[in-house]
Amino acid sequence: MQRTITLEKVEKEIEQLTPGEQLKLIEKLAHHLSEAGSAIKNKLDWSQLYGLGKGLWDREDAQDYVNRLREDRV
Repeated sequence: MQRTITLEKVEKEIEQLTPGEQLKLIEKLAHHLSEAGSAIKNKLDWSQLYGLGKGLWDREDAQDYVNRLREDRV
């Protein structure tokens, strides 16, 4: 028999914790997510993006491009 834990059940359990325990839980979750994020970053190969935008601004001055984007936002 597989036990399913829903987010609502977890939230109800968290509400039973003291503020100090909740803060400790947040710290643990933040640490866990930070480690998971680092693992993902290590898997990315940024060199694969080299040259991806080549020709995107072909014959267009970079400052003119930025100015045009700023005008479009207003």
